[in-house]
Amino acid sequence: MAESVELPSRLAILPFRNKVLLPGAIIRIRCTSPSSVKLVEQELWQREEKGLIGVLPVRDSEAVLVGSVLSPGMGNDSGERSLKAPVDALSDSHKQDGKNQQELIHWHNRGVAARALHLSRGVEKPSGRVTYIVVLEGLCRFSVQELSARGTYYVARISRLDMTKAELEQAEQDPDLISLSRQFKATAMELISVLEQKQKTVGRTKVLLETVPVHRLADIFVASFEISFEEQLSMLDSVDLKVRLSKATELVERHLQSIRVAEKITQKVEGQLSKSQKEFLLRQQMRAIKEELGDNDDDEDDLVALERKMQSAGMPPNIWKHAQRELRRLRKMQPQQPGYSSSRGYLELLADLPWQKVSEECELDLRAAKERLDNDHYGLVKVKQRIIEYLAVRKLKPDARGPVLCFVGPPGVGKTSLASSIAAALNRKFVRISLGGVKDEADIRGHRRTYIGSMPGRLIDGLKRVAVSNPVMLLDEVDKTGSDVRGDPASALLEVLDPEQNKTFNDHYLNVPFDLSKVIFVATANRIQPIPPPLLDRMEVIELPGYTPEEKLKIATKHLIPRVLDQHGLSSDYLQIPEAIVKLVIQRYTREAGVRNLERSLAALARAAAVKVAEQETVQLSKGVNPIATSLLDTRLSDGAEVEMEVIPMGVNGSEISNALRSTSVLVVDEAMLEKVLGPPRFDDRETAERVATPGVSVGLVWTSFGGEVQFVEATVMAGKGDLHLTGQLGDVIKESAQIALTWVRARAADLNLSSPNEINLLENRDIHIHFPAGAVPKDGPSAGVTLVTSLISLFTQRKVRADTAMTGEMTLRGLVLPVGGIKDKVLAAHRYGIKRVILPERNLKDLVEVPAATLAGMEILLAKRVEDVLEHAFEGGCPWKHRRSKL
Repeated sequence: MAESVELPSRLAILPFRNKVLLPGAIIRIRCTSPSSVKLVEQELWQREEKGLIGVLPVRDSEAVLVGSVLSPGMGNDSGERSLKAPVDALSDSHKQDGKNQQELIHWHNRGVAARALHLSRGVEKPSGRVTYIVVLEGLCRFSVQELSARGTYYVARISRLDMTKAELEQAEQDPDLISLSRQFKATAMELISVLEQKQKTVGRTKVLLETVPVHRLADIFVASFEISFEEQLSMLDSVDLKVRLSKATELVERHLQSIRVAEKITQKVEGQLSKSQKEFLLRQQMRAIKEELGDNDDDEDDLVALERKMQSAGMPPNIWKHAQRELRRLRKMQPQQPGYSSSRGYLELLADLPWQKVSEECELDLRAAKERLDNDHYGLVKVKQRIIEYLAVRKLKPDARGPVLCFVGPPGVGKTSLASSIAAALNRKFVRISLGGVKDEADIRGHRRTYIGSMPGRLIDGLKRVAVSNPVMLLDEVDKTGSDVRGDPASALLEVLDPEQNKTFNDHYLNVPFDLSKVIFVATANRIQPIPPPLLDRMEVIELPGYTPEEKLKIATKHLIPRVLDQHGLSSDYLQIPEAIVKLVIQRYTREAGVRNLERSLAALARAAAVKVAEQETVQLSKGVNPIATSLLDTRLSDGAEVEMEVIPMGVNGSEISNALRSTSVLVVDEAMLEKVLGPPRFDDRETAERVATPGVSVGLVWTSFGGEVQFVEATVMAGKGDLHLTGQLGDVIKESAQIALTWVRARAADLNLSSPNEINLLENRDIHIHFPAGAVPKDGPSAGVTLVTSLISLFTQRKVRADTAMTGEMTLRGLVLPVGGIKDKVLAAHRYGIKRVILPERNLKDLVEVPAATLAGMEILLAKRVEDVLEHAFEGGCPWKHRRSKL
């Protein structure tokens, strides 16, 4: 019994925030802060069952961090470490500090003594912090006479408030108290009888009601209710038994009334329902609750709001009739039916689609559009000219059905940003639809509503997001769509991009026609070959082959460096990257068609600079900070506080801090820093010369989805049976080119003086092995024929191919050189590698118009009609057979 407990004159105090522990109640807490852990160790853990502590309520305050309740019936310890002084009773040495803390910390002057029913110790990983879980039982009330600190926690001098056993026996003879006790028991028994119908554990409460004294039972009952903090404090302060029983009776009666109101609502709802209306239970309960509360305001129904939204959507007449039929069908359905949410979502989509809403276009200013394109993109003269022409036609005829522009080029050349610039010039909204990896036709046309989880296609969803029917829609990566059993998305795009068909585009989910003719479609792709011919026929292809080193330098200076500095919180006052360093980055670290790797390299330099600038800022700030002699800071930092802070004195104003930051020296990137940040150079101009230093190696030019590339071809001869070995992950086309090249060489062996006329087989007793380096990269295509022939001729004549020469072109079995594609990309790739001479098919002369004049000025373009012309240009001193004949 709590009355038999003898309280000591002093108790260690554990503060509770916004929670009260009443006598007889049991609560579980988790102690994590150093002060509470120390308290548990000293007062409970070491004393085992003899330990007692005091629990004091603390009002909510920023200065007191008390843990939240862990679970029903479970509490958390307080963060009393931030308490510097108590409020009610302080020693003289703490009064000055207490004066400041008094406004923040509100201790209650009455608490409850508690003993530990269970203790468990744990260690958090990986911090190694010790924690305790304590189950406390409230025993009796006490009042605080004086509060003082003992190490990291507090100890209070207390006086007991609850009556002794003798006083209780005498008080129980009071007629008023007997009457209050009977009234409380009657109310409590009525509550138990009501709860007995719903809960099976009420039997224990009946036993408790019969065995526990009434004054103790009042605290136990109230502790089990959800009441406010103020009511809990009022119950704690009720030392007088009559007052305590009166308050407890009032709280039990209030709880009983709330249960009765809930039962009344339930009975009222069930009385209004028929057998066929059981599914309306929750909705009818909500209505009954509103009636019981007197909240009978007429809110408009959700379906009425949906109908108004549909009316304002501006649907065409035939679609509006269809939507009305769906709405009537929805009204007849119940919310619990399986198809209700699907039908409602469908109608909401119809209401959200921009049937008539369009972006208001301002009058097109071609000069401003051209300036914007020049500001956003450097170079790309032909591409920007085509966009200006497109905009000019739109200005003269706004409803013109312009072609679908398809920007084709390697990654990082600005295809997506060009489409965004078109939208900005037209003052239209921009929406991007990514088609990379899409293999399901439903991504374009949508799913039929018969499927679970059906949804509209990406086009309709994009129009819903931008909320206008005339945006600029980018179909990104249109070459990377695939087809499988789920359909062919590329074929579904045929209807989308055809101006004669997209007026009545039929999404499977909508199942009504939607007009896409107002949408301006722009597509992007890395390669043309994977795009199906019917789809390609609906688009106008504009190629973006890549940038020259000079253009990359301008792009980096004008666009990339300012953007990188802004993204990393820097400016030219902190970091400067000279043009010479940018050139080194372009030449030695980024041989690509676009500028993405260039931007990544510049971002790496900016990150390295950001570290240095941030370190210097910290030093500048810390110089102006005065030491703080406050005992609060010293005590808490030495005590291992979880939050450390550095205080800037009031004398340091904002201008002084900014001036200190401006004094940071400017960091200029040099070659040493470049190599330290980006590592050793990845490329150098000596690579080609080193690779062709031996006979049997030639330099070819190939085209990939990342732009033009330089490809080395190596051939060697060895003892064997006359077989041809090919390695390097080659496709069927390039394997056939190798076989054709070897056949041509063997057929012309005598003419080339590779063998005497009496020798029948050039490969007798020896094998040929041709290898394309970078064996992990798949290779295929019809442009390596002349490169293979040159490699074989170099092998058999033991003459080296010129290191400054690269070539491209396909050959026939008769020795004719056929034209190939990607000339501009290949020439730019040769220029990036420092190659000065390029051998091209004669019929590709017309394609040189697309190559920048600055690139052609530094290169020698050699044209070849037959393979003999290629060999004449590829070797120093001309054809190998001429050289051998001069010796004979």
